[in-house]
Amino acid sequence: MKITVLDRNTVTMGDLDFGPLEALGEVRYFDALPPEEVVPACMGADAVIINKAKMTREVIEALPDLKYIGLFATGYNNVDCVAARERGIDVVNAPGYSTDSVAQLVFSFILSYATSISEYNESVHRGEWVYSKTFAYFPYRLIELAGKTLGVVGYGAIGRKVAAIGSALGMRVIVHSRHIYDDCPFVQCGKEQLFRESDFLSLNCPLNPGTEKFVSKETLALMKDTAFIVNTSRGGVVDSEELAEALNSGKIAGAGIDVLETEPMRSDDPLRTAKNCAITPHIAWASKEARERLAKMITESLKLWKEGKKRFVVN
Repeated sequence: MKITVLDRNTVTMGDLDFGPLEALGEVRYFDALPPEEVVPACMGADAVIINKAKMTREVIEALPDLKYIGLFATGYNNVDCVAARERGIDVVNAPGYSTDSVAQLVFSFILSYATSISEYNESVHRGEWVYSKTFAYFPYRLIELAGKTLGVVGYGAIGRKVAAIGSALGMRVIVHSRHIYDDCPFVQCGKEQLFRESDFLSLNCPLNPGTEKFVSKETLALMKDTAFIVNTSRGGVVDSEELAEALNSGKIAGAGIDVLETEPMRSDDPLRTAKNCAITPHIAWASKEARERLAKMITESLKLWKEGKKRFVVN
């Protein structure tokens, strides 16, 4: 079996072992490529494994030997699944590999905001504690999370984990999803209640027509001016211009953002200079442990497929 791996530099800095994948066939590796180089790189491959490369209808139709598209990701909106299905090509994702890591970053944003750790650390290193007249001083924000309302958008694996952590911290959890879950122990609410009541709002949903620009001027207008938003899902779930306006005007208190509508970040992205906006470069999924699970899942799924068994086929 001939295997082409694209976007290798998006999942490893040389710290992952691809030996088990190489045992399945002849593997060619490429780092992220411009669109016009994707077809030549994949020509002749039975299986292609990608992260963010776009497998459009044009690309798929140009690859006569292709039978399998694997993703170093849970999301698959960069693959034309209809075109793949028409060709009998299986599209296989990797669900759940990053759940713990993403939930961890959600609360890294929330806890950093609630405790002002960066501000206090910088203050202490400036010598302000040395010269303090009292044993403690607290000019920066300190918020107790217990009793605050955590709104969770999406109740898949990550949403469930975020909700569970919030509950363990004593937060009141409310959940908004397009589905009603019989096993959800939390209040399941509509969109308006979600935005009105959330002190902290965590976006953990896929990007689709129902969630695109879910956070907008209209929904932000419903929020408390003390509210804090975290987005670790997809950039398109938030209208960046309108979120930046809300932050700069004080309509909401802050945001923690790991994903943007355009990645890498544009130099003129409005959130880059927005007030009280912490931004990380799409790293919620990228812990060493999560990436090792990802590589293992990708390899195991392809091995099963080669044996005539299928799992995680999304088309």
